[in-house]
Amino acid sequence: MSFDTQSAGLFLDKAARTATAVPQFDSGAFDVDTAYAIQQASIANRFQRGERLVGMKMGFTSRAKMVQMGVRDMICGRLTDQMMVEDGGVISRAAYVHPRVEPEIAFLLKRRIHGPITPLQAMDAVEAVAPALEIIDSRYKDFKFSLEDVVADNSSSSGFVIGAWARPDQDLSNLGMVMSVDGRPVEIGSSAAILGHPARSLAAAARLSAQRDIPLEAGSIVLAGGATAAVALAVGASVTLEVQNLGRCGFTVGE
Repeated sequence: MSFDTQSAGLFLDKAARTATAVPQFDSGAFDVDTAYAIQQASIANRFQRGERLVGMKMGFTSRAKMVQMGVRDMICGRLTDQMMVEDGGVISRAAYVHPRVEPEIAFLLKRRIHGPITPLQAMDAVEAVAPALEIIDSRYKDFKFSLEDVVADNSSSSGFVIGAWARPDQDLSNLGMVMSVDGRPVEIGSSAAILGHPARSLAAAARLSAQRDIPLEAGSIVLAGGATAAVALAVGASVTLEVQNLGRCGFTVGE
C-alpha cells in the first residue's frame, strides 16, 4: 500500500473509529520516526472531532517485552479525554477489534515535565498516583504487528480506567498488583515489573515528551506501562485491579 503520513494516519484513525481490522503495513515501509508522525496524524483527526489530549501511555516498559520485540527503548502513545472510561463503568465490545487489558500505575502531574530528568525529579512533579487499567486494541489483523506498526497505531492504546487518586509520597517500588476477571485472579504482578520502578517510566515519559512532541503539562496523566501480560476481553467480563496500598479500579465489558 502506498501512503504518506497523513493518509496513513487517516487510514488508522478510520480503522479505530469503525473497529475494523486492517493489514499490517509493508515490512520496512517506514522507520520509527515516521511511525510517530503517522501516530500524530492519526490522533489529529480525533482532535478535529473535538477530543483533547490528556496525557501519555508508556509501552515496552518490561525488559522481557523489549527483548521480545528487539528494541532498546520504550514507546509511547497519546491519551485523549474520549479514551477515559469511568471507574466501574461499561465499555462496548463492539467498539474494539480485539481488546485486551493490562494493569498499570497512573501518575497525575502537578507541573510540566519535559526532556531528560531523573526518576526523583519526575516524582517531584507528581500530584497523585492511582491504580489503572489500560485497554489496548491493535487495529491490525490477528493482533500481529512490527514495532513501526504498533507505534503508528497509537502504541495500541484505546482506553483507560483510573481509580481513586492517592498521595504520591509512598514507596511505589514493589506494590503487589492483582488483576481479576469475574472475581478470579488472572494476572498477579508487581509495580517492580515496570522498569524496576514506575518512576523510571515517568522519567522516560518526560524524555519522550520532548522527543515526540507530546506535551505533558500540569494536569496530564501518564500511564506507566503494563505490570503483567495483557488479558483478552469478552462480552460480560467484569475486570478489577487491586494495587497494594493504592486501592482498586475496574470496569465491565458490554456488547
